[in-house]
Amino acid sequence: MRNPIKIDNTYIGEGFSPYIIAEMSGNHNGDINRAKELIKQAKQAGASAVKMQTYTANTMTIDCDKADFQIDGGLWDGKNLYQLYEWAHTPWDWHQALFSYANNLDITLFSSPFDETAVDFLESLNAPAYKIASFELVDHPLIAKVAKTKKPMILSTGMATYDEIAEAIQVAKDNGNEELIVLHCISGYPTPIAESNLSTITKLKQDFGVQVGLSDHTLGTTAAVAATALGATVIEKHFTLKRADGGPDAAFSLEPNELQQLCSTTKDAWLSLGQANYELKKAESANLQFRRSIYVVEDIKKGEAFNERNIRRIRPGFGLAPKHYESIIGAIAEQDIAKGTPMQWELVNKPGQTED
Repeated sequence: MRNPIKIDNTYIGEGFSPYIIAEMSGNHNGDINRAKELIKQAKQAGASAVKMQTYTANTMTIDCDKADFQIDGGLWDGKNLYQLYEWAHTPWDWHQALFSYANNLDITLFSSPFDETAVDFLESLNAPAYKIASFELVDHPLIAKVAKTKKPMILSTGMATYDEIAEAIQVAKDNGNEELIVLHCISGYPTPIAESNLSTITKLKQDFGVQVGLSDHTLGTTAAVAATALGATVIEKHFTLKRADGGPDAAFSLEPNELQQLCSTTKDAWLSLGQANYELKKAESANLQFRRSIYVVEDIKKGEAFNERNIRRIRPGFGLAPKHYESIIGAIAEQDIAKGTPMQWELVNKPGQTED
């Protein structure tokens, strides 16, 4: 079992219920009060943390209309990159107020930085953890900068090859950070459920020996529950107040009641895993009596032989186990036995038998 990782006062690992991150992204729609309401609703739904994104349009790209910078197709068709990030970013002068608000509600708030200036800014706010977004997984200088904070790091793997994931993890470790959680991710917005490839969660655990979770862009909560059953210790899901309100990520985000369902069902999925063993479970113990066992079904006189008419394998389970049936057939009754008596070895006049 991999060592647990602690963010604020919450442990993350295989021995703990899934750590649920509600990704705010740009779903605040430019309104700090809506951002606060998202944090409040995430807390009420049972999320472990809220995550935002720390960048400006200028730290992400340049304002340029050349073809390289245009978005063709998808949710953001027709915008250039600068316009998208200008629309979706969370203003830096909101951050302090949002961190304070989350702290007062007792829910963790952290962020994805997108360049080194964002890391320095978040460090000034004492951010408890960092997320490396899928698109930044190949930005080794950024990963190194975050790793040096020694804070827990969550790395998303959308679009990444095996080598790119391995390199990112190694950069983090080379810069002194072993507190790593890797999220399986498909960077489709939304991702078709058939392209989720959740079996990769098992492979990531095997290949890299780190905590593994899911950054989920599918619609609904099915993939998250399945991922939990595969051992995901973190589930990240985009979150909005109401999809009809619009917003950069609204189309593939959960509403509050759906986030509450996600928190509940993933915890239940985790609880259902239990421990691998063959011991009798508490819920089963009362039903042992309803198993089959061997019973006398006709009155039998002492000295009479047991046969297929006077003993049967029936419910309840207070007699000898059915596996002894053939051994008893043809044996002699040690005493008179009334119909409805559970079969026991002391009723059988046949040397060499022992109780089982």
